[in-house]
Amino acid sequence: MSRASKATLAVTGLGTAGIIYFVHWAQENDRAAMHRGVERDMANTAEKQRIRLERQAEFEMQKALEQEYLKLQTVHSTTDDPNTTGKPSSPGS
Repeated sequence: MSRASKATLAVTGLGTAGIIYFVHWAQENDRAAMHRGVERDMANTAEKQRIRLERQAEFEMQKALEQEYLKLQTVHSTTDDPNTTGKPSSPGS
């Protein structure tokens, strides 16, 4: 085997090893990036769930306050009263 063919074989082998290493390195980086994306999505989902639960608790509290106020006050709808004309009453009438 000549020196030129040995050099070509060596360069080709090193080039192949370099390409294999680079592809492996790129796959690991891609896999790590995808995993970080999944972790970020899970954190966002947990945050959205926490906000939704806080809003639901606030809604329930507001509903309970409304029920309590309705027990203390009598509320009439102006649209249900047939005697109401929809016009404000004047002080002299």
